Amino acid sequence: MQMSESKSNKHITFFNARLTSTISISLVLFILGVIALMGVLATQLSMYVKENIGFSIVLKESAKESQIKRLQKKLDTAPYVKATQFISKEDALKELEVEIGENPEDLLGFNPLKASIEVKLKADYAHPDSLQWIEKGLNKGTTAIDEIVYQKDLLKMVNDNIRRIGLILLCLAIVLMIISFALISNTIRLTAYSKRFIIHTMKLVGATPGFIRKPFILSNIVNGIIAAFVAIGMLTGCVYYLMSEIDNFYTLVSIQSLMMVYVIVLLLGITITAISSYFAVNRYIRMDRDDLYYV
Repeated sequence: MQMSESKSNKHITFFNARLTSTISISLVLFILGVIALMGVLATQLSMYVKENIGFSIVLKESAKESQIKRLQKKLDTAPYVKATQFISKEDALKELEVEIGENPEDLLGFNPLKASIEVKLKADYAHPDSLQWIEKGLNKGTTAIDEIVYQKDLLKMVNDNIRRIGLILLCLAIVLMIISFALISNTIRLTAYSKRFIIHTMKLVGATPGFIRKPFILSNIVNGIIAAFVAIGMLTGCVYYLMSEIDNFYTLVSIQSLMMVYVIVLLLGITITAISSYFAVNRYIRMDRDDLYYV
């Protein structure tokens, strides 16, 4: 009776230790997953902002319709263009009237505005250097262009801010990776510590280091996989909550990018637990019996 109670208590203790270890690892992986998700959101947001920055091609009064159509067709097939929109003098006047609340034509007696083509760039080309190169190429290719207008300061500010945010996220990710590795290593080391005498006994009967390490590594990898799925569940809950609270949040998080974050969390769960197990068990394999009492 006492033996069965003792076995039952051991099983409960082992289960509690494993559950605590899995929960600890899942919380750490959840934090890493949040950082990965923030990185994806920052990338998608930067692309969205860049692709909404473009330039205006103001056309000459003398520009013929055939020239304008040829220019717009050329732009639509250009590798740096996401979308174009032709705005006639009349449309530009209507837009200005809405903005200022009165019709400038009534005041001046003529329409002072010119026709233009609004160009939205692809994110990779939304840089001041790229725009200068595009401007030179367009001016050489046609005589229908009066001027090309874009906000250089805004473009520079957006790129600088995106670069700064990316650097901050990278530093944060590196720091959290180091902290996470330390936390998971400590959790796994505690498990190996409780089995240090078993490790020594296996060594005495001739077991090789690889044979001793294998069950510990496999066991902790399983823990890491379970913890990763728990972390993925928590991340999914967070994403669902954000989608319900923030309008158009789904435009920033695609299924593909979310799957990429999940794969990263799963791979981190497997990799960190495997490496931590390897070093934790190695420590006790190298120790003499007398040293095991004073660890």
